[in-house]
Amino acid sequence: MDLGLKDRKAILVGANGGIGRQVALALAAEGCHVAVCGRTQVKVDKIVAELAPSGVTVYAEALNVTDAEAVPAFVDKAAEALGGCDIFISFTSANLGEDSDAGWDAVMQADILPMRRGVAAAKPHLLKSDAGSIICMSSTGAVEEFMGVQPYNALKAAVMVYSSDLSQALAPDGIRVNCITPGPIMTEDGPWAYIKEKMTPFYDATLAKIPIGRMATGEELARAIVFAASPACLAMTGANIVVDGGYTKRVQF
Repeated sequence: MDLGLKDRKAILVGANGGIGRQVALALAAEGCHVAVCGRTQVKVDKIVAELAPSGVTVYAEALNVTDAEAVPAFVDKAAEALGGCDIFISFTSANLGEDSDAGWDAVMQADILPMRRGVAAAKPHLLKSDAGSIICMSSTGAVEEFMGVQPYNALKAAVMVYSSDLSQALAPDGIRVNCITPGPIMTEDGPWAYIKEKMTPFYDATLAKIPIGRMATGEELARAIVFAASPACLAMTGANIVVDGGYTKRVQF
């Protein structure tokens, strides 16, 4: 299937590792030009080197997404460097794992607000596209009890509502908005690799709840995200797509 991504432009916030890195690689493999950013220059340089063989245009920089001006500035510079924006996705995340003011603030500052600021900055560029697409990243922690009371879970539930509302508001402008809700995802540089090594009983207990008998890989999730974001999926907006190997047992309305 031709996803229609050749020479499209994608701006990805926090795509220097984990799921975002896999999405950047998958988009580039389809011929999509990409902009990526991350917290450390070392990791940004690594993903740039990995993207080089694809031959697509790459714009990258290291930045602190908790700086209110950083993400909007990155989006504008990226759109200029790539020659526009067809796809916007923010992958940054944080979780202190505690129900405290600090815990709530950490998720807001490193996850929710960078996404909102990025969406606002990307909108003028997406309006110029004939296939504008936004992907919001949630989590099955928003719909299943996971590790107790956590602001991460509550705020990831809010992302679903935000994404749905955005889809209705932006549809008349030709911009699609969909939400991706991953379960436990295994990437070589992601949290579950660490948990498997350092918190083995918890890892094993989580794995036992996944009907397919394994965690989905970053590559598998990336393919779902890339399809949902692509011009091959122009009729879908307002959807919440769960990718979790059956970990979430509820009926998906």
